[in-house]
Amino acid sequence: MNHDAYEDAYIRGILTGVKTIAMVGASPVNVRPSYFAFKYLAERGYDMIPINPGQVGKSLVGKPFVGSLKEIGRPVDMVDIFRNSDHAGKVVDEILELPTLPKVIWMQLGVRNDAAAAKAEAAGIKVVMNRCPKIEYGRLTSEIQWMGVNSRTLSSKRAPTPTSSMRLSLNRASVSGGATTAADRVAKDKNDVS
Repeated sequence: MNHDAYEDAYIRGILTGVKTIAMVGASPVNVRPSYFAFKYLAERGYDMIPINPGQVGKSLVGKPFVGSLKEIGRPVDMVDIFRNSDHAGKVVDEILELPTLPKVIWMQLGVRNDAAAAKAEAAGIKVVMNRCPKIEYGRLTSEIQWMGVNSRTLSSKRAPTPTSSMRLSLNRASVSGGATTAADRVAKDKNDVS
């Protein structure tokens, strides 16, 4: 696998194929990137499990924190690593000791550990490094156009205004959270014209 450039089909296959995601290094602090990514993926219908031993007894968007991967007590489809590159190797070692291996190990933006990736791939696990599933999801569903992030795609076609429960290209429903007075007004005006 070329970890310098992923095919869209590879990322899309992962995001449409996984249902349960354990996020190692999830934070309940609402200004941390892991909080935003966790909340976003949970709102898109993924079964999210926050892993952080310092937060056990608390919850993140209604999901109770778990101290470690082995404490989850059920199989997960993907492990999202929100730890630094050096620590990613330890997390992969912990993953490889689980009774049921996940299908995917995803290392967040800025996290790359080629030795850990090689171990995981040798065990039959798909790996993504230095990418964010929240950003990739938004990019592949065109949500990124209304999230205010440049998709580097030029088009004269306006993206549809997202609405609650709107089906997107990854076959998941959008949810509330992006609603604003201005967005509601645009949606209303668009519906009045039709």
